[in-house]
Amino acid sequence: MKKTLCMFIAVLMILGLAACGSEKQEAVKEEVTTEEAAPEEAAKEETAKEEGFRPALNTSTDCQITVAGGYDNFEALEAEFDSFNAFYPNVELTFTKVDDYNNMIGMVLNGNDAPDIYVNYSWMYGRDQYKSSIDHAENLADPALDLDLDCIRSNIILNTDDGTLPMVPVFSNTYGMLVNNSLFEKEGLSVPTTYQELVEVCNTFREKGYENPLMGFSNEETTSLFTLLAYPFFCETVANDEEAVKKLNAFDPSAGEYMRPTLEKMEQFLNDGCVDLDACTEIADNYDAVIMRFFEGDVPMMTCSGDTVSGTKKRESRSEAFIANPFEYTFVPVPMSDEGACFLDMPNLQFSVNKESPDLEMANEFMRFLITSPELNKMAQNKGLMSPTKDLSLNSIYAAFGDVPESRVLSPEVFGLTDDAVLQLRQAVYQVGTGAMTIDEAIAAYGTFTQ
Repeated sequence: MKKTLCMFIAVLMILGLAACGSEKQEAVKEEVTTEEAAPEEAAKEETAKEEGFRPALNTSTDCQITVAGGYDNFEALEAEFDSFNAFYPNVELTFTKVDDYNNMIGMVLNGNDAPDIYVNYSWMYGRDQYKSSIDHAENLADPALDLDLDCIRSNIILNTDDGTLPMVPVFSNTYGMLVNNSLFEKEGLSVPTTYQELVEVCNTFREKGYENPLMGFSNEETTSLFTLLAYPFFCETVANDEEAVKKLNAFDPSAGEYMRPTLEKMEQFLNDGCVDLDACTEIADNYDAVIMRFFEGDVPMMTCSGDTVSGTKKRESRSEAFIANPFEYTFVPVPMSDEGACFLDMPNLQFSVNKESPDLEMANEFMRFLITSPELNKMAQNKGLMSPTKDLSLNSIYAAFGDVPESRVLSPEVFGLTDDAVLQLRQAVYQVGTGAMTIDEAIAAYGTFTQ
């Protein structure tokens, strides 16, 4: 018995020593692996730092930078202020709203409390009444400023007569339609990609009991619905015709004829029964009311602009219908052509730097920080607007526009159609769409329409 007990104890001791040895080996292996990984992780972190923003000025600089615009609040920009303060903790950045911005910004820039950075718009360029807004602007194309302009889609960057760049896009915009993807899935339908498919989808939805397959804001005070549908199609017809654009911009009496294909398309659209104008007039405005009507959940498609889309996220929680029955939605181009949809690519908000800023170096430094793909994408995501950068896949709401073939991406910044010419189109389409004018009458009236 004693002999057996001793042998049993000896076996236990051997097994215990083996286990200890195994644990020590695992510990050593883990320690070696950790030591080997540490330099690799450190290298990755160092590479990330090198590839990201690196301050070019003294990071202890103490100053104040003011950005002026027309928004009531600009939370997305203020988030960028916080990120910039991680590099320059003593720089105080503030956003200030200017009432009646478009008319007042020139006076503000000429005053004693002029902002360091301010919102600008392409349509202000070349107009005498907005001359101050352009004259005060730093040339952001100056290589010495080191702005990463290549991260922005080149077709939305303002083309100027002298090659300078007084403003740079921080958001972009387009026209399209909000799509209730859940309804399309429920009814076994695909989102239309050509005009014929659009008509067929509208008819099918109507047969299934949906009274208004396609809606949009339209009343006697605005051309909204008609502009959203007609403008991209119109651009497709004149974008590659320099002579047409020149005549349209000059209000040449013969230029109205260039509108004929668009006016005929709008007449066809209405005759095809794609939209009920009476139902559309019940929508109070092209922002809040359009969104809230869409969130009722019975409208498969709702025309609007990217500006409207930016307000959807905040209004999900305000719609009782959406809360009760949430659905997936995206923003896609409207296919008004048999060849497919066009992506009308336009700048939205643009920033200029006041070249007379007392802290010009820091104002330019903030712009160098902001004009990068990561920061512009982050700010656009926070604001709910389309990013001006080259990769639109980052925001699923706008991803469909990134899939449009390059040949069907159109930008007034490139082919040069002015806002004054667009106003003539908008009014002509509205007059024809509402039955106030015939196509021939609208064509003959080109150049005489007023806002």
